[in-house]
Amino acid sequence: MNKHNLTVLNEFILMGITDHPELQAPLFGFFLIVCMVSLMGNLGLVILTMIDSRLHTPMYFFRRHLAFTDLGYSTAVGPKMLTNFIVRQHTISYNWCATQLAFFCILIVSETFILSTMAYDHYVAICNPLLYTVIMSSRVCQMLVVIPYVYSVFLSLLMTIKIFISSFCGYNVIRHFYCDSLPLISLICSNTYDIKLIILAFSGFNLVLSLLIILVSYMMILVAILKMNSAEGKLKAFSTCGSHLTVVVVFYGTLFFMYVNPKSSHSFDTHKMASVFYTMVIPMLNPTIYSLRNKEVKNAIDRTWKVCSNILLKINCRL
Repeated sequence: MNKHNLTVLNEFILMGITDHPELQAPLFGFFLIVCMVSLMGNLGLVILTMIDSRLHTPMYFFRRHLAFTDLGYSTAVGPKMLTNFIVRQHTISYNWCATQLAFFCILIVSETFILSTMAYDHYVAICNPLLYTVIMSSRVCQMLVVIPYVYSVFLSLLMTIKIFISSFCGYNVIRHFYCDSLPLISLICSNTYDIKLIILAFSGFNLVLSLLIILVSYMMILVAILKMNSAEGKLKAFSTCGSHLTVVVVFYGTLFFMYVNPKSSHSFDTHKMASVFYTMVIPMLNPTIYSLRNKEVKNAIDRTWKVCSNILLKINCRL
């Protein structure tokens, strides 16, 4: 398209999940429930691991940050998606679209490396239990979380700036329910080779490196488990890793389905459905997988509930 045909865009139009009017109300109700469950589960896990001293361990420190990233990127996408179910104008401002993309990239990239950090934590706990507290010190745990956050901020700003300094055509309809990189690139009229190269290179690097850490960690864990003589010890080790493995399989399976698909079979509709799963469903499932089946978390919930009940009882007695 010639430069004189380009226009300055002030807003974009999000097509949403579906264009069928009869499905808007049922989908709004369903995703409202999903968002509320995700909000309560992840926020509750963040608060619980902060206030209960018995959960001040490296494992729950990483789970807290996993819950934080789940809460963050589902919140960055969910409210606007719900709003578009009940309003006629599915518009999003130019600046808010860039902000949504930036925050979403920061949190989703951080989550991939937090999951790999959790695999390393399990490896140290099972393979080097006597040195666990020394290796996984407070300083080391903080660095293992800070580094992914700093890296994801750099990557997110690089990608977002590259996309939004490009020349957009007059067509401003995004075939998605939030501002994602691939649908935005399709609206750019200028050369997108360098942007696509950045996304492809860093996406491949993030997936391969984080998954490699997970695979190597679990290979070492498997070797250590096979060397155990105690059946009870093996069962405990498997139960420790079970929840994390479940989340890893679901999360990485969805990402590979989206980005490793052959171009001939890839479509925005397929991308959209996969995006719904990892932006809304996975953040809702993670607190359940990690916490509700965990005795330590259940005990922490019981202790917190008792403390809150006693405080409320004392307040009522004074009144």
